[in-house]
Amino acid sequence: MDRQLRRPDRLLRYGGDEAPRVLLLGGSGAYALPAGTLGEKLSSRRVRTPYGLSNPVHLCEIAGFRFLFLSRHGEKGYEKTAPYVNYRANIYAAKSLGVTRIVAWTGPGAISRKVRPGDLVLPDDLLDFTRNRPSTFYEGKGIGFLRQYPVFCETLRSALLRAAKQRYEGGGAGIHFAGTYACTEGPRLETPAEIRFLARAGADLVGMTLCPEAFLARELEICYAPVAYVTNYAEGVRKMPYRTGALFEGMLPPGEAAAVEAAKNTIPGIAIAAARAVAGQERDCPCAVSMERYRMRGVIGPDFRGWVAGKGRGR
Repeated sequence: MDRQLRRPDRLLRYGGDEAPRVLLLGGSGAYALPAGTLGEKLSSRRVRTPYGLSNPVHLCEIAGFRFLFLSRHGEKGYEKTAPYVNYRANIYAAKSLGVTRIVAWTGPGAISRKVRPGDLVLPDDLLDFTRNRPSTFYEGKGIGFLRQYPVFCETLRSALLRAAKQRYEGGGAGIHFAGTYACTEGPRLETPAEIRFLARAGADLVGMTLCPEAFLARELEICYAPVAYVTNYAEGVRKMPYRTGALFEGMLPPGEAAAVEAAKNTIPGIAIAAARAVAGQERDCPCAVSMERYRMRGVIGPDFRGWVAGKGRGR
């Protein structure tokens, strides 16, 4: 590897250009995108963090626009299920590389009858039913009481909506600009009773990946917004016979897999278009100043590494 790419901060200055500040965080299927979807990969590396190595981070360029890409579940296949993704290492690595905005994709099941497989949803709220995942950078410290409203960055969500509408102008998948995503522990799928419970709690979608990822991004003042492509009906939403060896053993109706695949493959283009739209814009959202109260009190300094290490004002 080129010497100038060995340090994380230099990964982003390939050829001396300004560092990209957007990370596309790929979910289910990110390891099997059609060739050329992400443009040209200029460099790749894993970043060493206090929580272990991150997943590989790739510097990509498409039509003159540079961004970072990370596949949450693996590089060559679904190598790691949601409970075992190292969320803290991935988000810490993003921050250390200068990322200020993350567009994440996820493939949940439909609880609401308003959505169906192949639809795109821009969730605006979360229900966290995970149990065993490290969910904060601030264990044992007196910081981290952060308001979770808006749950996702509204600036990014608006850019994603505009990009999605442009992509699907004149037809295509349904696009939903709101929805509550319930995040369960996994890797098992939910029981019918659990889905009924989640529906009564207000969930429109059920998945396994946005928590604690979104909360960790907020702790490091990174804007974060997800795009969900609906992969199946949640258990009990429709009466689906058990099909041996099929995806989710039959929770996706026959004949709808092509719509789901097509929706997944549109997400990178939508995400990149949204990232282009906000690139260079000054951030004036709550995400960018979520830790400001602690700065004003002198509890933390300008370097996020000090916040995580508990070194007071940092360096």
